[in-house]
Amino acid sequence: MNAKHQAITRGPRAYLSFIAIGLTAGLLSGLFGVGGGTVIVPLLVVLLSFGQRISAGTSLAAIVPTASVGVISYAMSGSVAWIPALILAAGAVVGAQIGSRLLPRVSQTALRWGFVAFLLVVIVSLFLVIPSRAAEFELGWLNGLALIAVGVFTGVIAGLIGVGGGVIIVPVLMLGFGTSDLVAKGTSLLMMIPTAVSGTIGNLRHRNVDLIAAALIGVSACTTTALGAWLATLMDPLLGNVLFAAYLVVIAVQMTLKALRSRER
Repeated sequence: MNAKHQAITRGPRAYLSFIAIGLTAGLLSGLFGVGGGTVIVPLLVVLLSFGQRISAGTSLAAIVPTASVGVISYAMSGSVAWIPALILAAGAVVGAQIGSRLLPRVSQTALRWGFVAFLLVVIVSLFLVIPSRAAEFELGWLNGLALIAVGVFTGVIAGLIGVGGGVIIVPVLMLGFGTSDLVAKGTSLLMMIPTAVSGTIGNLRHRNVDLIAAALIGVSACTTTALGAWLATLMDPLLGNVLFAAYLVVIAVQMTLKALRSRER
């Protein structure tokens, strides 16, 4: 990091910003079963002038403790499918490697437009399919293979455009596998932990993690993740879908703006 970056990220305003970002990301992580990277990365870039690469690395490191607290919170209500989460994680680790290798050969603009189209389909579907809280995830050979495919797809998308995890896993588990919204969220958070650890190790080797920022964001996020998970259990599934759809709209807008900027260059 250069001197300018150090000056920007080491004042009282920066520390307060790290805490505020963590509190926000933690609440959304617990509420929607997402890692919080779609909140952490843009806020680090906009508020503190972090570079895109170090923002992504810092976010991934902060997700590890955040997702861990979220898993514990959902596990207390029996809302984690442990084996499916590990299958998804294994697929995602492989997919991330594929995505990173494909990165130089694939049009980022085309990928972003494709991801926006995927999000729009999911948003519409969330108003058509309301998950049952009584639904149970029964693992078999067929849906086990489907989980591997979903994990690989999620990892590829994460490797290519830096967005994935809960944004893909939660709606796919609800809409494609018929799980309850709570199980989808708890399983998504568990799936993120090994992939985030793996990604963080690689980012540390390349010095793409601001450890102080990651620690402050991660610890702050942990204080609100359990609150978000608790609110999710109290929330009607339909309201949960509506709020999650609104969250996906924000992400779709972010992706659309990035795609438009890329086309202008």
